Order: sequence, then structure tokens, then C-alpha cells
Amino acid sequence: MKLILRYLKPFILAVILCIILLYIQAIAELSLPNLMSDIVNIGIQQGGIESAAPEAISQEGLNFASMFMKDHEKELIEKHYRLITADSEEADELINNYPILKEKPIYLLQIPEDETEALSSLEEAYGRAALAFVRLMQSMEGSSTGMSMPGSSDETDEKDRSAILREVEPSMLYQLIPLLTRMPAKAFEEARAAADTADPSLARQAGTVLSRLFYGELGVSLDVVQRNYILRTGLYMMLITLLGAVATIGVGFLSSRTGSRAARLMRRDIFRKVESFSLEEFDRFSTASLITRTTNDVSHVQMIMIMGLRMMVRAPIMGIGGIIMALRKSLSLSWIIALAVLVLISVISVISTIAIPRFKLMQKLTDRLNLVTRESLTGMMVIRAFGNQKHEEERFRKASAELRDNTRFVNRVMNVLWPSMMLIMNLSSLVIIWAGAHEIQRSAMQVGDMMAFIQYAMEIIMAFLMIAMIFVMLPRAMVSANRINEILDVSPSIQDKEEPVVLGRGMKGEVVFHNVSFRYKGAENDAIHNISFTARPGETTAIIGSTGSGKTTLVNLIPRFYDPTEGEITIDGIPISSLTLDELRGNIGYVPQKSTLFTGTVESNIRYGKEQASPEEIGRASEIAQAAGFVSNMEEGFQSSITQGGSNVSGGQRQRLSIARALVRQAPIYIFDDSFSALDFKTDARLRKALHQYTDKSTILIVAQRVSTIMNADQIIVLNEGRIAGIGRHADLLRTCREYREIAESQLSEEELA
Repeated sequence: MKLILRYLKPFILAVILCIILLYIQAIAELSLPNLMSDIVNIGIQQGGIESAAPEAISQEGLNFASMFMKDHEKELIEKHYRLITADSEEADELINNYPILKEKPIYLLQIPEDETEALSSLEEAYGRAALAFVRLMQSMEGSSTGMSMPGSSDETDEKDRSAILREVEPSMLYQLIPLLTRMPAKAFEEARAAADTADPSLARQAGTVLSRLFYGELGVSLDVVQRNYILRTGLYMMLITLLGAVATIGVGFLSSRTGSRAARLMRRDIFRKVESFSLEEFDRFSTASLITRTTNDVSHVQMIMIMGLRMMVRAPIMGIGGIIMALRKSLSLSWIIALAVLVLISVISVISTIAIPRFKLMQKLTDRLNLVTRESLTGMMVIRAFGNQKHEEERFRKASAELRDNTRFVNRVMNVLWPSMMLIMNLSSLVIIWAGAHEIQRSAMQVGDMMAFIQYAMEIIMAFLMIAMIFVMLPRAMVSANRINEILDVSPSIQDKEEPVVLGRGMKGEVVFHNVSFRYKGAENDAIHNISFTARPGETTAIIGSTGSGKTTLVNLIPRFYDPTEGEITIDGIPISSLTLDELRGNIGYVPQKSTLFTGTVESNIRYGKEQASPEEIGRASEIAQAAGFVSNMEEGFQSSITQGGSNVSGGQRQRLSIARALVRQAPIYIFDDSFSALDFKTDARLRKALHQYTDKSTILIVAQRVSTIMNADQIIVLNEGRIAGIGRHADLLRTCREYREIAESQLSEEELA
């Protein structure tokens, strides 16, 4: 997790903006079910009447409603309703909305801004009054008065009474006023008590039905009111949907951009770290593993960054917000959501327990497949030469099959998650509809609220699923992050000192080994032991010995590819460990044992040794390296293309271009690690002659297998099992060094030895 946070830190502003957009997206999605509920409940069931307290009411209507209110509610009505007559100043503006004002006065609702709770109290007062009237009518039907409402029956309940109110005219209600005034106070108290114990949503619905009657009496077009409300709410839903869509697009863009840029920085840092590795670190990490960590592992971390920015913030908002909104719609149905989430978490836990170990194994199997692939591709010539294609195919098939089987298993397990989630969601919807129908039947819930509750339940389940998906993906990403950290946290064994020595341009190039020993990590014996010699400027020091005697190991210590385990190496009397790696290696022209060329042109490969090299310097270096001849025969000369690894030129040509690359540097020290092995004797002789003239002031160290290459060296060091068996010139070693004479006799004739 620290790795992810470290690479997201440079993009903190984008992350914050992404979180803000996620919040907007979540709020938009949580608002839509509520608005849909309003369309059903208010727009359809209540005919677009939003408030149970009418904005305007006639004198008769106000008197009728007041009959069923308590004293404090009547005072509230008197306080917030003002009489408007036809000759008042506001009449001209109100006549269009309330045509009855032409004939008789009306009461207009007016609530000051500082009394925000007054409207809620008025709505409750009207709702309870409407329910009290319904309850009173019900009690009268059961009594001996014989009084009844149109369409009523003994089985009629409160909800049915509210529906009956839609079918009566206000005048029918007003005709009941004389009779109601003569009824005993106890009947009103009982009706009011029954209304007070009813569900608030039922009271609100009854109040809006009564308000609708009062609006009709005032001449208000109820169809227009309903249509306007539905259109207005629908337009609001559309705007919120568009806002949510913009936020979603913004989140997708920012998360993808942030994730890809963070991954780019991660790959850059891995590459830079690998560049700083000594050969000891390369021995620790295989090339295939480094490639996998730079590509596959970074991709997994990038994916968790993108998915985390999209889901990790949104899911909790949707989950918590959905629970709050669902509970506001119905507390009695909350057990369904709790049960669905519990089942979902159980399913996810089982699936995660099975899948997560396989996710961890997947990276190791990917490493192995890359290793087998790389070995097969790089060693294709050897494979074909020995006819082992079938064996390599079997190795690849086995590695690929293991990765395939593991991936299949993980995918099959994860594929169970989606159908399980859909089953849980659909069963939850069915249970909500079943339980919600009973709630609606007993007037404890409205249809729109049930529909909104279903949507909120789906949002909550999806939120928990998103959180679960993050936790399923997180272990695999954490495995990749740990593998990346293994690279980034490595402290290279070879580093610059805090206060290095600066040689500048005055380096002469005298290389001295003082009792140097070196042992590879994990080895039982030294690769080279107690080596001491001096390689002077203007001289050629050759190193020869049998295979495995430590020749390459010895010269690799000079540019500090490894550091000696004992002893010291100095250049011009200064320990090489006191120099910066850039300065040390910048003064060495190095030709490795394996000639490596890079994709580009002939010129770019030679210029690799000195970026600012002029065309004349490039041409001179290629002439000395005996490369000018074959380069001039190429169609585009120095601009001819070189393919990956130099596969479009021969081994000898690659070797000569590698030598030219080192020579163009004009360094005080040159190291040729068996760099003439692919050259014929004639080309080898010409190159050594030209090289002697070009590097007459430089220190030359040559590792060779052929005695003919080093016969004229100023100093020959003979290695045997990591120790110096002899040191001197060719003629002296023939007399004094048995190992050297054996090598020479195996390659040269008696005449050549003499």
C-alpha cells in the first residue's frame, strides 16, 4: 500500500478532484430513486400536490378543516393564512391562478423565512384533520345515525376513505358541517385520537387528497398541476443524470490518466534502479523476473490504482448513503438488506479464500513462463543445432499449462461471483416486493417508496460487491507491489561515496591491483585470489588462462561491476572505490566478451561510446576496428540499420563495431575481454597494429584465448584457478611458466614458438 500511496502523491490534486467527482456521482445516483419515488407518490398518486397544507383555500374549506384540528393547530392556521379579497392589491396577480377569487375571497398561505418548521406543522395539522374526518365518518357509519359517505361500506379502511375523498365534491363536505357541529365532543376526540396514532405517511397522503379538493374548488387546473410536477421532476432527474454522467466520465479520465502516469513513473524508477545494479544484483534477480516486474507487476498495481480511485471512494459513499436513504424510506424492511449483505459477504469470503492463494501463485507461474520463453528464444540456435525442439516445446507446454490451469481455476471461481450476486439481488427484490406489498396494504408505505427501496437495496448490494472486488484484487496487486518493492528497496552493493575524489581530465590510466581477491556470493572458494600487478599507460597488459581461471572476473573488477572481497584496485594511485562510477567508467573503453549491439544504425551504435563524437571520430574509430570496409559496402553506410541484438550482421562484424564503440571514447584505459575471438588472423593482426598506434598513451588490458593475439604484449598475466601462475613477456613465460607454455604449445607450432 505504501508503494501505491508513494506514486499517487505527485498527483494528489488529481486524486482530490477524482474524489470530489466520485462524491458528486454517488450523490447523483442516490438522488434518482428518491425523485422516482416522488413522481410515483406525488406526481401520480397525489396528482402533483406536494404539500398537505394548501397554498390557498376558501373560507368554507378552512372552516371545515379547522373543525378537526386542535386549538394550537387552529392558532397556527390563523397565524399563517391571510384573507385575500377581490379588491386587494394581490388579487390581480392571483386571479389567474385562483379564478374563484373573482367571486369570493380566499385565504393565502404565507410563511416567513425564519419559520421553516411552520410548513411541516401545517402539513401535519391538515393531514391529521383529514384522517380525523375519515375516522369520524367511519364511526358514524357504525352508529345508528345512518349517515354514510358515497361508496362507503363496513369494510372500508382509512386508506379506502382517502381514496373516496377523491370522488366527492367540496360542496358535499360543506353540507355535513351543520350535522358535525351537533355531534358530541367525545366523537371528535376519539376520531382525533385515531388520527394521531396513524402512520405519518398516511396522514400526509390524506391531507394532499383534501388539499386537491380545495384546489379544485378554487378553479385550479389539477391536470396542469400534475403534468407540471411530473415534467419538472423528470427534468430535474435528467439534469442530475447528466451531472452524474459528466462526473463518471471525469472520474474515468482522471483515474486512467493518474494510474497510467503513476505506472510510468514506477517503470522509470524500476529501470533506473536496475541500471544502478551491480552484477551481484543481476545474479540475484533473473532477467525474466525483472522483465515481469517491470511489465506485468506494474500493470497489476496500475489496475488497482485505477479501480481504487473509481471504486474505493465511491463504494463506501454508495453503501452508507444507500443505507441511510433506504432506512428513511422504511425501517421495517431493513432486515432484508441486512440479510442480503450478510449472504453476499459470506459468498465473497468463501470465493476469496479459494481464489487469493491462486492469485499469488499466478505471478510465480508468469515468471516461470517468461523464463522458459526467454531461454528458448535466446538459445534457439543451440536448440536447433541439437535437435531439442521437442524438449523445449514440452518445457513451454508444461509452464504454459500450469499458468493456464491456475488462471482457469481463478476465473471459474470468480465467475461464480456474478451469478451469485444477481441471484441475491433478484431474491432481495422479490422479498422486498412481497414484504412491501404487506406494508402498502396496511398503509405503512407508499408504492413509490417501495420502488425506491428496491433501488437503494440494489445500490447497497452493488457497493458491497465493489468493496469485495477491491479486496479480491488487492492481494494480487499487493503481491506485485511487494515484488516491485524488492527491486526499489535494493541498495546496490556498489555505490558512490558521499565525498568522492574527482580526477578531472588528468587521468593517466595506471591500474594497480594490490592483493586483490574476489569471491562470488554463495561460492565456497575465491574466483581470483591474491592478485597483484600493475598495468601502465602506453603498455598492453594481456591476461590469459584456461577456461574458468578468472580472466573475465578480474577485468570486471576494474569498472566496478563487482567490488573485491579483499585487497584494493587503484588508478593513478587513487582507489577506484573513491571515484564516482560515472567518472570511473567514463574513462574506460570497454569491449565485453559478448558483443552487444542496440537497435538503431551503425552510427548510433558507435556513437553510444561517445554521444558528442564527430563523424570524423566515428570514421577513424571504425577504420582502426577494421569495420570501415564492411560498413562502406552496406547500402546506407553508417546510416544502415542495426536490428535488435545486431542480428543482421555477423559475429565478427558485431565484434568490430563493439571495438569501434569503445575506441571512439578515446579513453585512458581500454579493456578488451576476449574481443578478437571472432576475427580471422589477418583481420586480428591489422586491428592490433592499428590499435597500437591509436592507443599508444592508453593502458590496454586484453583478455585472450589465442596466444597469437598477445605475443607482443608488454606484459602477460597467466591465471590458473584464480591465481597468478606467471607474469612477464612472451619469451620469458615460455621459459618460466609451465601453464603458459602448455597453452602456447597447444596453439602454435615449434617454429612459431621459437
